[in-house]
Amino acid sequence: MDSDIIPFSDINAQVQQMETSLMQAIGDVLRSSKFISGPAVEQFEHLFAEFCTCRFAIGVGSGTDALRFALIASGVKQGDMVITVPNTFIATSEAITQAGAIPVFVDVDETTFNMSGKKLNEYLESNCFVDEVTAQTIHTPTGRAVSAVVPVHLYGQMADMDEIGRIADKYGLMIIEDACQAHGASYYSKERGSWLRAGTIGKAAAFSFYPGKNLGAFGEAGAVTTNDPAIAETVKMLRDHGQIKKYFHEMEGYNGRLDTIQAAVLNVKIRYLERWNRLRRERAEAYNALLEDISPIITPLEPLWARSVYHLYVIRTAHRDMLQGFLKEQGIETGLHYPVPLHQQKAYRALGYRTGSFPVSEKLSKEILSLPMFPSLTEQQQEKVAQSIRLFSREYLPPKNQK
Repeated sequence: MDSDIIPFSDINAQVQQMETSLMQAIGDVLRSSKFISGPAVEQFEHLFAEFCTCRFAIGVGSGTDALRFALIASGVKQGDMVITVPNTFIATSEAITQAGAIPVFVDVDETTFNMSGKKLNEYLESNCFVDEVTAQTIHTPTGRAVSAVVPVHLYGQMADMDEIGRIADKYGLMIIEDACQAHGASYYSKERGSWLRAGTIGKAAAFSFYPGKNLGAFGEAGAVTTNDPAIAETVKMLRDHGQIKKYFHEMEGYNGRLDTIQAAVLNVKIRYLERWNRLRRERAEAYNALLEDISPIITPLEPLWARSVYHLYVIRTAHRDMLQGFLKEQGIETGLHYPVPLHQQKAYRALGYRTGSFPVSEKLSKEILSLPMFPSLTEQQQEKVAQSIRLFSREYLPPKNQK
């Protein structure tokens, strides 16, 4: 890569930092020939459960597998409705449909980008009732059961789980966390009087270890976390063709195991995760200071009750496309997370939503821009990013008092 280019992410810097340990760990797997269900998998499951402060972590093939298995193991049934947000990667809703359920969207909060408790409550009050006999929440227009809520901890910041939890309890809904971008994120629960980590709040949670994540493998990998032993055992069967032991199948399952080489890589990298997350927070604080007085830029909000791990550092501007093009000319890579909300995707046209159904998500999709963010991002690189944004603001945008 051209040394003058500021990359969006820099996985190579991580690899160089621990190359000897990584090669040793991979070599151990090669010499053992235990490529599936080797000892490194169980070791990682123990380490990740400890990191998340939960009882169980079950390694699986991807974050999508993790969310699908979490939904099924928690009791989501064929034809159920599951509530999530349109402002996320499609894997969130794919996992819901692949579990046999129907995704239902509610809009997000404009300042945190995460599920709006207000919108969740409005949807349930307007469209659902609790059956007095079964205590199930029923979708009035269709008669379908609404069984779960999937809040997405987007960009590394947790949703307001106290508020979402109160609403879910009122309607008897399970909470399944999509924590695929939130390794180590936490929030202060006033109800419990303590800080809680992503992956410990609901019935179960899903994590992704896609290479670009805060904790990334060298391929596809994921995990389900839970405090429920029955859910943990069901996920173990689901990931391995429904087997309780070899060739004895309790249910139909999937081929969704975490392979041993990926587990070995994760065992090395997880030692660095707390430090990497701390560095990401420091980089975010530096961006906040550098960008605070640039008028067309809105920097991300971290509520007092949240501790983001800044998987992404996402700014907002009404001039997003122009700014992204300008930064590219300056040798600065950026990303869009995400440019088309799920309800506007062709894949979900059959759900019947239309443009205007979720105005906040639609507005954000036109304004969000992800800046370079990784632990080894330097002060000089951040200053160049900020200087370039300042130059763009000065040279290409009219003064604030000029229309």
